[in-house]
Amino acid sequence: MTTAAGWLALVCLAVVAPASALLVWTDSRSPDTVEGKVATVWRTVGQTLRLGGEVGPPLRIVLSVLLALVSLLYVSTLVGLVTTAITERLTELQRGQSTVVERGHSLVLGWSEQTPTLVAELLAAHAQRRNSVVVVLADRDKLDMERELRAVLTAVGGRRVRLLCRRGRPADPAALARVSPAAAGAVVVLPPDTPDGDTQVVKTLLALRAVVGDASPVRVVAAVRQTQHVATARLAAGPGAVVLDVDGIAARTLVQCVLEPGLARVLEDLLDFAGAELHVHRVPGLGGRTFADLRAACADACVVGLVRPDGSPHLNPPPQTALGPGDAVVVLAEDETPPTWTASPAAPLPPPAQAATAADIRATPRRVLVLGWNRRGPDIVDGLARHGWEAVREKTLPTPDPAHHVLVLGGPDGHPDPDEHTLVTLLRLRAAEREPGRRSPTVAELTDAQHRPLAPTGPHTDLVVGGRLVGLLMAQVSQTVELAAAFDELFSPAGNAVRLRPATDYVPAGTEAPFATLVEAAGRQGATALGYRSGDSLIPLLNPPKTGTRRWSREDTLIVVTTAEARQPQEDPARPADTPVLP
Repeated sequence: MTTAAGWLALVCLAVVAPASALLVWTDSRSPDTVEGKVATVWRTVGQTLRLGGEVGPPLRIVLSVLLALVSLLYVSTLVGLVTTAITERLTELQRGQSTVVERGHSLVLGWSEQTPTLVAELLAAHAQRRNSVVVVLADRDKLDMERELRAVLTAVGGRRVRLLCRRGRPADPAALARVSPAAAGAVVVLPPDTPDGDTQVVKTLLALRAVVGDASPVRVVAAVRQTQHVATARLAAGPGAVVLDVDGIAARTLVQCVLEPGLARVLEDLLDFAGAELHVHRVPGLGGRTFADLRAACADACVVGLVRPDGSPHLNPPPQTALGPGDAVVVLAEDETPPTWTASPAAPLPPPAQAATAADIRATPRRVLVLGWNRRGPDIVDGLARHGWEAVREKTLPTPDPAHHVLVLGGPDGHPDPDEHTLVTLLRLRAAEREPGRRSPTVAELTDAQHRPLAPTGPHTDLVVGGRLVGLLMAQVSQTVELAAAFDELFSPAGNAVRLRPATDYVPAGTEAPFATLVEAAGRQGATALGYRSGDSLIPLLNPPKTGTRRWSREDTLIVVTTAEARQPQEDPARPADTPVLP
């Protein structure tokens, strides 16, 4: 550095001194004497190089040069300090190590296959709020995270919502402090895609409590992959936190989809923030009204249940259940806007549909052929057995048979791409089904949502993307923690759960009536209607307009919350023979 500075000074003198001499000797106003011209040349050189340019005794010249050098050193040092500070700040921003100063933000800790889905839903949930921020902290390069999430931000529109990515280990208290978890509106902890992912979640939860403290806890939603680690994670998270069991949710969802073909798409629509989703409202002036009154009086939403003051949900309660002090209403609505309540009477009901009797009920497929295996397999088999279904593990591809359901599991455990087995098996199943009429209702498990477009499926195949469902569920609970227990019940094959029923179970075929009429008809049979699926479409319509009539046919499906026993006798929960098994 010193050598370079010296050479730079010599080069500058070699250029400035001759040029200054030439200027002085060609100037008619310069002194006539050589001594005067030399002094003028020195002044020109000094002014150009900021060396003072004083003339006189040698000591005066030396002192002026010294002062000029000190001044130059001061200015250069100041410029260097400012430049270094700016460079370090820009480097911190580029590396994602700057401090987050926002408040009320949603904070995502960790990175996994659920991250893009979770961030997309959080951005959508914040889209109606001004100056909202979603922050992601993960031990990944900031630019790589922003590159992967840029498409998500573009899809939801980033005008009102900002996405900030910060690099650091979520289990490091110093890194956590930079993202201001104590000021966050909600903190979501994701398990990384590593064998010790659940251990990292526990460490992150402990670090979070160390940074935030127990005096002012924040809303925390975490997930662990294996059921055996749920209790430990809940201890680490502390009271009030919600810890989700990824394997348990995936197993219960697969069981539900086997029992209710076509349910996978309904559950996704119910969980995402596009369209209608569940909301909790505490509406003054409704105290004392029964659930049946609330269901009929809600004009632009579907009333699903109640939330007691202690936070416990009461989904699809008996019609005479009254709304007590401190109770909240769970509704299915398009946004957070409180629904409209009217006092208008319910639409007149058509003659009741003929209920299925034991003589009308035929034994539908109660045998499930399981292709593939992973750690969720035993829980799935047990869940199916509790509903009277026999699960048989098959190592070879079975002959397509409409009398048998097929369940394709990803895996095996530890495989770098567990979806590979699912995709190959689905391809072979589709090839074997080329014979007309030989199609088996199929439920297939995927872990990565990016593989969904690759899956060779048909209208008789349900794809359950476990990672996406968990991401959607975590986003919902992070915004409304009271929904955690409600979703836990809805995702269970037992009790009140989301089920698909023929519309003709509630109104005679060919009836022309608005959706409000089916809401009341379902309520009289112990079910809460959420929407319907038209016979010629696989796309469910949740919370449809309650006005406007349509003709209900045998192919139409009503989406309801009810118990398995509410529709058919307990001894045989099978479908009537004339009810199509395929969606």
